Amino acid sequence: MQRNLALFDLDHTLLPLDSDQAWAHYLVRLGVVDGARHADKIDRYYRAYAAGELDMDAYLDATLAPLASHPRAQLEQWHAQFMRDVIVPAIRPEARALIARHRDAGDLCCIVTATNEFVTAPIASALGVEHLLAIRLGTHDGTAGGEYTGKSVGIPSFREGKIARAHAWLASLGRSFEDFGQSWFYSDSINDVPLLEHVTHPVATNPDARLAELAAVRNWPVLQLFGEAGVAAG
Repeated sequence: MQRNLALFDLDHTLLPLDSDQAWAHYLVRLGVVDGARHADKIDRYYRAYAAGELDMDAYLDATLAPLASHPRAQLEQWHAQFMRDVIVPAIRPEARALIARHRDAGDLCCIVTATNEFVTAPIASALGVEHLLAIRLGTHDGTAGGEYTGKSVGIPSFREGKIARAHAWLASLGRSFEDFGQSWFYSDSINDVPLLEHVTHPVATNPDARLAELAAVRNWPVLQLFGEAGVAAG
């Protein structure tokens, strides 16, 4: 049984881009959504997220709507193209090495992200991380493989919700945070301070300006996994 726990944010932490923003731009490229207006809306939500001012309910309404507008099989075909064209080329050796270091040490590894499970499950798989906590999606028949309703279900894995989801996930494994001698959380975002404060080893990873400032005050380690800046979603 694993003695230590390693949790990872995804966007701008393990990836040098925001996967939800990149997916929205990819749908624009495919001509699936309302062009520049949709991209501008998603970009405005991303800026609000970066500022720590995101209205999560409004954001989910905007980002999940395209999932309800197209058959699941078509969405999965587009996502496979998205993985090939955008995500796989963006996965860096530094991210793989960080994950491998914890996996090789026998740590229990999990990605905890505020992006939805449709976008992120194939990314977690590509990174070799078995466990994923992401925004859960409703389906019309209530099954994992059903057609999407365009609505989320359960507690969003966002801010304090990441702690609640992590506790529930560990409980489903018959574990708790207290079972682990050491626990890590890697994140770039000021939004993730609650979970960073919850682990024994918070690591500000490619941190935004506000998190970098807080890390300096708290003497948290700072990891620049991709250098000083990531790449823009396009």
